[in-house]
Amino acid sequence: MLQGHFNTETALPIEAGENPDALFDLGLLFASGRGAPVDLVAAHKWFNLAALKGRADAIELRREIAAQMSAEDIAAAQREARAWMTSH
Repeated sequence: MLQGHFNTETALPIEAGENPDALFDLGLLFASGRGAPVDLVAAHKWFNLAALKGRADAIELRREIAAQMSAEDIAAAQREARAWMTSH
């Protein structure tokens, strides 16, 4: 049995940058708190990236998450998404 912690921010397979499903799954992970603490900024970021890569269903989930966030948190999520895009 694994006893430890995965850093889901950095533990992405190389192909995740091209795989909208992997990005969407990260959004679900952070939105639901299953396997990681709930983090709406991270969830918004991953849903945003999944939507940009073609996952249309990520758009609605990103909207739902945004409705629970402050304007500052949304701006932070957008900055993180832009930073991720420029690094991949």
